[in-house]
Amino acid sequence: MGITDCHVHINPLWEMRPDAARLLAHADPSNVRYLRDPRAFLAYLDACGVERAVLVNYVAPEVIGYTERSNEFVSEYVRADPERLIAVGGIRPDHPDPEREIGRLASELGIRALKLHPPHQLFRPNAYADGSLPSLRAIYAACERHRLPVIVHTGTSVFPRARNKFADPLYVEDVALDFPDLTIVLAHGGRPIWMETATFLARRFPNVWLEVSGIPPARLLSYFPRLAQLADKVLFGTDWPGPGVRDIRANVDAFRALPIPADAQHRILEENPERVFPRAKSS
Repeated sequence: MGITDCHVHINPLWEMRPDAARLLAHADPSNVRYLRDPRAFLAYLDACGVERAVLVNYVAPEVIGYTERSNEFVSEYVRADPERLIAVGGIRPDHPDPEREIGRLASELGIRALKLHPPHQLFRPNAYADGSLPSLRAIYAACERHRLPVIVHTGTSVFPRARNKFADPLYVEDVALDFPDLTIVLAHGGRPIWMETATFLARRFPNVWLEVSGIPPARLLSYFPRLAQLADKVLFGTDWPGPGVRDIRANVDAFRALPIPADAQHRILEENPERVFPRAKSS
């Protein structure tokens, strides 16, 4: 068992809209080589002391530019080492046939989780409840059947055209109630507005997990004062190479420097990711 970074962006950056891509201008240009060379990325993980990485991809052509081709991209990428690289794919929230598409993602492409990004895909996570987006119900039901965790972006986004009114994690409460066997990951823990809401949901529902990527580790205890007490429901992630996240190793070291017990750190860094993203079965 080793550290899992539960939120890494290895994405087809060539699909990004130019104004969205400018927000990543801070990143080391040499990092682009990782997009074409998974072996180089695995070597980078080794240097960072990280065993596994959850590669978060999604579909948001209107805001970010990513299309369904991102699913094929990440599927091909993780073939370099499916034990260490976990493929996360995406789907449009208004997809006409979610059951077939999610079945294809899981069985043909080896996608092991699904990412929904309400502020970038411009929808409420519970929009199925009032009938405004009925396809969402089919998406959640299909993920439940295929045992695919659903990672939901919660908290603000600074990308152009993002609509942060959709980022409130409270919308996920309906999903947790209506799909009790669906594993739900609250990416970014509702930062920086809805941390208490995200914490409440993770404490209330057995199937909801609090993921703390995209938050400077030195500020985690300000955002989540009870982080150690919540350790059984928390996942570590960096959001590398997102805005403000320059290096995975630096984030790991900063997290390890937090004044929380070693057993709590072990659960957050190593044990919990094994439960949410189990190791791929050998063929």
